Amino acid sequence: MGKRTVTLKILLFWMILTLAAGCSRTVDSVPISPEIAARSAAAAYIAAEAEARGGFIAGSEQREKASEYAYLYDNALAVILLSRAGAAGQAEMIADAIVFAQSHDRAFQDGRLRNVYIAGDPRSDSGRTLTPGNVSIRLPGFWEDGKWQEENYTVSTSTGNVAWTVLALCTAARTASPQKQAEYLAAAVRAADFLLTLRSEEGGFTAGYEGWDESQTRISYQSTEHNIVLACALNALAREIADCDPDRAREYRAGAVYARQFVLSMYDPELGCFYTGTREDGRTISKGVIPLDANTLSVLAFPEDLEDAYGVLSFVEERMSVGAGFDFSAGDLDGIWNEGTAQMAICYKRMESWDKFNAVMAYLKTQTDRDGCIPAADRDGVSTGFVIDGTDQLWEYNNTRSIAATCWLAFAELGINPFEDSPEQ
Repeated sequence: MGKRTVTLKILLFWMILTLAAGCSRTVDSVPISPEIAARSAAAAYIAAEAEARGGFIAGSEQREKASEYAYLYDNALAVILLSRAGAAGQAEMIADAIVFAQSHDRAFQDGRLRNVYIAGDPRSDSGRTLTPGNVSIRLPGFWEDGKWQEENYTVSTSTGNVAWTVLALCTAARTASPQKQAEYLAAAVRAADFLLTLRSEEGGFTAGYEGWDESQTRISYQSTEHNIVLACALNALAREIADCDPDRAREYRAGAVYARQFVLSMYDPELGCFYTGTREDGRTISKGVIPLDANTLSVLAFPEDLEDAYGVLSFVEERMSVGAGFDFSAGDLDGIWNEGTAQMAICYKRMESWDKFNAVMAYLKTQTDRDGCIPAADRDGVSTGFVIDGTDQLWEYNNTRSIAATCWLAFAELGINPFEDSPEQ
């Protein structure tokens, strides 16, 4: 499909109209094509979840006595997948929820998004809070000791999650009606402008903000993974708005270059790998934990910048292999991280390493339920080596059904690189 252009006047008109009338819009049910299930059971599962929810999709690992947590990262991946898989109607259900969440935050109107929302349609009575003269989206929480609590990570803003969302909105815009195309690009512009405020003088962009509303503090380190996605997202948005706003498009391209330069500075030619990013000082490279995704996503995002992409994958194979899959990081090798294992499958397909691709896909098939969903890990308690931002809680993956892992499996099944404009198949 050829790229459609949007004039700046139309874009701004629909942005204003959306902010004024966003509470009352409804989402039409759109049948899921049987062809999607035939090509990818994982994609069909995500489409069915979007259809059932009418908005944000919930992860399966939930707290007791809590609202259903819907992670922004999961939902951004789902929008990209559904838009590319031919389920544009279901993609728009989630994209519409993202646009509403951004424009109806209870504290911020600067384009940022929270890390987690409540599953379902945020425009419903259960998804929004009404006060005199104001409509704001509700954020998830849980009951503890007779009080309603919210978690630090939930209400915080991660650069990587916002960058994935910009990429998702650009992807959805390509198959949307002119009205929604303008809506999605306006939301992407607001989010991208927020991301540009996170530029670090030390290189790259910092990791976001943590904490509650007006007391949020800026996170000082730079993440390689965040900057990979940010560079791709800014480039994608620059392409979409180049005709109607060339000056802003140039600004986004410059930001993408800055982010990519940081990513490439994290490469160790002797080891043949990418480090996770910097420490809290924003200057010192953090070498303690080397995550898989900093390496797989670099291969998918910047193949032309890598002299030895095979060497990067070889490092992952040598340091992170666990049976037929791969752990989250080069560390204790205590289990298989299915999301990252699916990322390796996409890298193998890109490199035309068919024996390795087929072997990984055969393993992932053993993890797949009848409905197409797969768990985050092959067992409980698979460690990452990190703690959750703002807490002392270990960041682990469990053998529970995962939206993100299922999206990456679908990308592998369909031959989709989410950083590219068109399918590879």
